Amino acid sequence: MIDFIQQFSPVMQALMATLFTWGLTAAGASIVFFTKKVNPKLMDSMLGFAAGVMIAASFWSLLAPGIEMAEQTGQIPWLTAFIGFMSGGIFMRLTDYLLPHLHLGLDMDQSEGIQTSWQRSTLLVLAITLHNIPEGLAVGVAFGAVAADLSSATIGGAVALALGIGLQNFPEGAAVSLPLRREGTSRMKSFLMGQSSGIVEPIAGVFGAVFVLHMQSVLPYALCFAAGAMIFVVVEELIPESQRTEANIDTVTMATMAGFSIMMMLDVGLG
Repeated sequence: MIDFIQQFSPVMQALMATLFTWGLTAAGASIVFFTKKVNPKLMDSMLGFAAGVMIAASFWSLLAPGIEMAEQTGQIPWLTAFIGFMSGGIFMRLTDYLLPHLHLGLDMDQSEGIQTSWQRSTLLVLAITLHNIPEGLAVGVAFGAVAADLSSATIGGAVALALGIGLQNFPEGAAVSLPLRREGTSRMKSFLMGQSSGIVEPIAGVFGAVFVLHMQSVLPYALCFAAGAMIFVVVEELIPESQRTEANIDTVTMATMAGFSIMMMLDVGLG
């Protein structure tokens, strides 16, 4: 598979990878054709699994290569990591503050961002879309980084990141389509809205790849930026959403550790 991917340009690689991750978002959303409801413990565990994948990907696929790359290019590694990582978190905080959205299981009066008259379904989709911005960006930056021809960025590592992001996108697609279906939305509309939350990933992925190809001097910052943005999403949204039911906390915690372990194995094995 890696040999096949290497035939294409970094931008095309990023596009193919993020189309794959979008496809798994759609696969998760397609569950709505078979059921209205998934066991809450299972859904919480899947969100916990997604959090574990993103934490591991943030370090092994983004932060650690960014620090190593900063050292190789003569930058101050700890300063580059700090600036990039915190910038990613600040960017996501501003996006979270401005973009209207509604987290799973909350009432309309608990929506965040600029107040609008948009429907609940639209706000739910935007909440998951917010997750997917840093995910697509991370994949794009990872593939773009390979073109820098530095030992810290490998095609195997970029592929591992895309696989991990794809795995955790499955529950995110379901997390949009199933609540919409339970509220009376048709199966097809629930599916279309669920999968649409992943549309932003190919856009962000191509942008990330193009950006680092033309601005290689900021590549270490871009990797750390993507890591900071992903950690913000995990701490702000995925972990709290997965642990709302106290009885499920132990199961969700183990699912989070399983997600972390699988992403770690993928990255270490392929990278």
